[in-house]
Amino acid sequence: MDTDKQLLIEMRVTNDAKSPFVAYLLLILLWGFGVHRMYLGRWISGLIMLAIWGVGWLTTPILIGWVPLAFVALWCVIDLFLIPGMIASDKADIRRRVAASWP
Repeated sequence: MDTDKQLLIEMRVTNDAKSPFVAYLLLILLWGFGVHRMYLGRWISGLIMLAIWGVGWLTTPILIGWVPLAFVALWCVIDLFLIPGMIASDKADIRRRVAASWP
């Protein structure tokens, strides 16, 4: 692959890739709702996180809701470290898709 094609592919990756700033902002501001995972294309785990978060808040008055809330809070802390890898994976997928569709 020549340099011009590689440069055009990298420009496309830069334009189409998800923003780490937006992902961290969603994680920090909307903590347990899983919106940061949905933004990064992990819809199923984002919806699972949202469901656990909702069940946790609904069952907090009977004191068992604190366990799911703690689980989601721990999951969010772990996601602070996983977001760069998710974005790198997204960029690799875009790069592979663009290179495959290249004439």
